[in-house]
Amino acid sequence: MPSKTGAKPQAGPGRSPELKVFISSRDSRCDECHDDLGRHAWIVLGGDDGALCLACADMDHLVFLPSGDAALTRRVRKYSALAAVVLKWSSARKRYERQGLLVEEPALGRAESECLADADARALQRERAAQQREVTDAEFVAAFAVQVRRQYPRCPQDREHEIARHACAKYSGRVGRSSAAKAFDDAAILLAVQAHVRHRETEYDRLLSRGIERHEARATVGDELRRVIAEWRG
Repeated sequence: MPSKTGAKPQAGPGRSPELKVFISSRDSRCDECHDDLGRHAWIVLGGDDGALCLACADMDHLVFLPSGDAALTRRVRKYSALAAVVLKWSSARKRYERQGLLVEEPALGRAESECLADADARALQRERAAQQREVTDAEFVAAFAVQVRRQYPRCPQDREHEIARHACAKYSGRVGRSSAAKAFDDAAILLAVQAHVRHRETEYDRLLSRGIERHEARATVGDELRRVIAEWRG
């Protein structure tokens, strides 16, 4: 990424810094997992950690809400404990421009439900469903979900499908796109389940939203994460 992305997020008095995700304009590499992310990768500038893919930045469970619907954006911001602004460099305007938000999927679902009274709500849901189909390999996701259920038979009903959809989304840099995951390696399945549990079953996201460093937040929720994993494994 160009050096111009190095500015730290700014916050007003009494506000937490705004989390930002950049769409790279050149070939990128994650400084933590060392994966080559290619062009147009979505990365987070992690200070001393360098440039991180969404998986290493612990934002890979979030879903993308494009800019354009002010009412939906306002509602989802209210409900999403963790959110990040997505920015892309405009060569014409020589500045970063907002593309939308990364938000928690349950928060987006709740916000969309509240928008059902709006005339365009049904069209919005159809568009989102089409986008989801476009970025997902249906057969691979289904097979991945089967492996999650096989290895963690006591996880809540249908949760294996949610884990698989997030882990295997195209271009995400998530664990489900790795060669190990495509071979259904046990360690890769575990990483996907751990990421899901961390975000859905612990206070991890709220710790991040308060500005706590991810390494410290991970340590804080570590015992709870291991307890849930053991319970799901049976």
